[in-house]
Amino acid sequence: MDSALALGRVFTDVAARTLPAVVTLYVEVVRRADPMLYTTPGFWGAQPEEQHRSGSGSGVLVREDGVIVTNHHVVEGATRIRARLRDGRVFAGRVLGSDPGSDLAVVKIEAQGLPTARLGDSDAAQVGEWVLAVGAPFGLEATVTHGVISATGRGGLGVNEVEDYLQTDASVNPGNSGGALVNLRGEVLGINTMVVGRGQGIGFAVSSHIVEQVVRQVLATGTVTRGWVGASTQDLSPDLATFGAPGSGALVSAVHPSGPASGAGLRIGDVVVSVDGRPVHGSNDVSRLLAAHSVQEQVAMVVLRAGTRRELTMTTALRPGEAPPPSAPPPPPPPEPGPTGFGITIEAVPPAYAARAGLPQGEGAIIMAVQRGGAADRAGLRPGDVIVMADGQTVRSPQDVVAAAQDGRAVFLLRRGAAQEFVGVAVGNAP
Repeated sequence: MDSALALGRVFTDVAARTLPAVVTLYVEVVRRADPMLYTTPGFWGAQPEEQHRSGSGSGVLVREDGVIVTNHHVVEGATRIRARLRDGRVFAGRVLGSDPGSDLAVVKIEAQGLPTARLGDSDAAQVGEWVLAVGAPFGLEATVTHGVISATGRGGLGVNEVEDYLQTDASVNPGNSGGALVNLRGEVLGINTMVVGRGQGIGFAVSSHIVEQVVRQVLATGTVTRGWVGASTQDLSPDLATFGAPGSGALVSAVHPSGPASGAGLRIGDVVVSVDGRPVHGSNDVSRLLAAHSVQEQVAMVVLRAGTRRELTMTTALRPGEAPPPSAPPPPPPPEPGPTGFGITIEAVPPAYAARAGLPQGEGAIIMAVQRGGAADRAGLRPGDVIVMADGQTVRSPQDVVAAAQDGRAVFLLRRGAAQEFVGVAVGNAP
């Protein structure tokens, strides 16, 4: 009983330390649908209709200045991102960089002194080790589940280009994506990314050493570039016993003539038994170990050639045809155009439109255009919306809206069709 209570206290302590660093991400995506005829004040014509879709996921704060790690598929194509912290604060976010190959992305919110989670050593994780999965499954914020690590170095699933997963039986569901898989020391061993839909208790997290590499490169350049050695390998099978026993290495099946591997002396028919001192059991081990290297990094490889052990050293290069990474990450978005600074064009409500919509004559400002990706767009404002109040004051002309926006933020009461709702808008990444 005492040991069970002690384990329970460890769980609650780890959860208490991790939860403040795990955020819920609310993401909106705008897609163009087929054109249709519809009316907008002032004209009639064919326009492409925009479809607004929303979803949620999770993210992990890894720096006090608002750097968040999440999944690429959570923020892919996002036109608006809001990050809700454990303390209830909500910040606008922007994607600093994304890596589809590993299904990871880095998001930034403008804040300081935030709680963070520390990345652990996924290579030291052991099968059977207790872990907690923290995230927002189905939008249920701050959810904690527990389980064990079922497997390490899992790959070959054919889902992503880079596959180095920790498998867990901790309950992981839609919305957990981008959340943390933590050990009992409160260290993040991986970022939860997917589950096997036809099974139970089979979840996967991208290992922390891949996460660390992606974060480091994105913060430095805004993109992720992996080193290339120019070699392909395959698993050893019983039919290939002349090269080695199954699970004893990876068989080199191709070598690019001008690649680093060729220059280091790697040959077709060699069996790779270790990379950087880590044992290789199959082709996926080679792929995941090489994926941890950036361009111009050294790789130590041990191979067997006709039963003779050979040590090779090569320096990774840029893949042929791939552009070099930029020297700096992308800058913050520039000031947004328009009289409000929110990226909208507004006009007085035409009398005929006011009569049809049931608006008092001489009140309100109608939105005529919304800049894609701007503050108003991220807040969900659309052409045709009517701003009837700004910061609690009735809008009697567009200048009232401009005046309310002078400090870079405003709360509008919007009329959209027969419905009304309050919406907060802020310039840049302010909450």
